[in-house]
Amino acid sequence: MASFEELDEIAPSFAYAADKLEWIPLSLTLVEYPQGDLFGKLLAALSLLPFAIVAGFITLILFRRDLHTIVFFSGIIINECINFVLKHTICEERPIKRDGLYTEYGMPSTHAQFMWFFAAYATLFIYFRLNYNCTIAERFWRTIVAVGCITTAILVTYSRVYLQYHSNSQVFFGVLIGVALGTAWFMIVHTVLTPFFPIVVSWRMSEYLLLRDTTLIPNVLWFEYTSIRTEARARARKLSAIGRSH
Repeated sequence: MASFEELDEIAPSFAYAADKLEWIPLSLTLVEYPQGDLFGKLLAALSLLPFAIVAGFITLILFRRDLHTIVFFSGIIINECINFVLKHTICEERPIKRDGLYTEYGMPSTHAQFMWFFAAYATLFIYFRLNYNCTIAERFWRTIVAVGCITTAILVTYSRVYLQYHSNSQVFFGVLIGVALGTAWFMIVHTVLTPFFPIVVSWRMSEYLLLRDTTLIPNVLWFEYTSIRTEARARARKLSAIGRSH
């Protein structure tokens, strides 16, 4: 077992080795903003929305197992892969350097491409897939959701320029590519993949994973609410009958 004197000799060597290493921060969720700039702080917080959206998708997939949600998220992953390839092919630097932070390239903007892919797909889904007869209130809330998606995409895109993480051209092409890929992916899912959903959910593996297809159900939330309420009432009556019999 090492003595205290030996440990005292080893410690400086570790400290020297650590000083020689180049320490690079994980800038995945690190966003800088000008000190004292409350608007910049708000924009910095909004620029974290893509991570919240990804966390929401993962949660929905784990707990709902809906095929369309899985396919939507797959499109987001494909969009991110395309952005990565474009960035490392174009190799355009960011507007300013931040002491080793964000050493990756800036063209096109990942945030802009992500948000506009999501906004384009979600808007098309709302107005073309959810085209069943509904009340005025439902149409109103549908419009609110679509406008909300577009508004948040605009704010996140603007934050990347305001905080000087990207130039105008980098976010412009990010928006352009995101809208194009979101529209293209929606068309592929709507016309090509959706007809295969009933086949996929019939596979043994899909049954094991509890995958489901809710394409033909117009209002999934209302359907689940009424189904659970009906089942709960049926079970309550059954338990009450059992109790009376005893």
